[in-house]
Amino acid sequence: MQTTTSAWLLLTYKVPSEPSKVRVAIWRRIRSLGAVYIQNSICVLPATTEHQRQLRMVQSEIERGGGDAVIFETLALDPKQEERVVAYFKKDREQDYEEFLDKCADYKKEVAKEVDADHYTFAELKENDEDLKKLKNWLERIKTLDFYGAPARETAEKQLAECESLLDAYAAEVFEREQNSKAPLKGNPRIGVNAPPAAKKAPRKTTRKKT
Repeated sequence: MQTTTSAWLLLTYKVPSEPSKVRVAIWRRIRSLGAVYIQNSICVLPATTEHQRQLRMVQSEIERGGGDAVIFETLALDPKQEERVVAYFKKDREQDYEEFLDKCADYKKEVAKEVDADHYTFAELKENDEDLKKLKNWLERIKTLDFYGAPARETAEKQLAECESLLDAYAAEVFEREQNSKAPLKGNPRIGVNAPPAAKKAPRKTTRKKT
């Protein structure tokens, strides 16, 4: 979701110093929205209906925790001021993408290690598949908060595609080996492939009763 508007929602708040868990919870909640802090307890988001709703919910949480909060809608005075704020957003997302790229590199190393060890198992495939799903979900979360298209976004998407291609190749080998292991054996399957065929039994002789 990329944004080009110059309008901002600004939240300024204060919360009691104790208990600290309230302050930490509010900080995490705000960061989860993709907001950036321009000063302590002052953060901004692009002005959208969704962000307005989310910030009002944060405001309510702050007030229920014994704090105080005010939300403003504001504009940058000039393009340079706007560029500075946009740069804050891009910097935060760049850090997220860099962390994601590190995990992609770890993922590829893990799959390569299994390939080098000739370790092709369904259990390992399932584990790697779950890890890939986590990477996909993680990247989607980052992209949702990437309001201004951080430079590393394209690289992150390419690296995820490489991870998926690597897993596809690994999966194909696992399935092929699994299929080959189920191939029927030639010869007598009960006593071994190279065992001689069992001797045929002579037909039973029958005699008629004399009358």
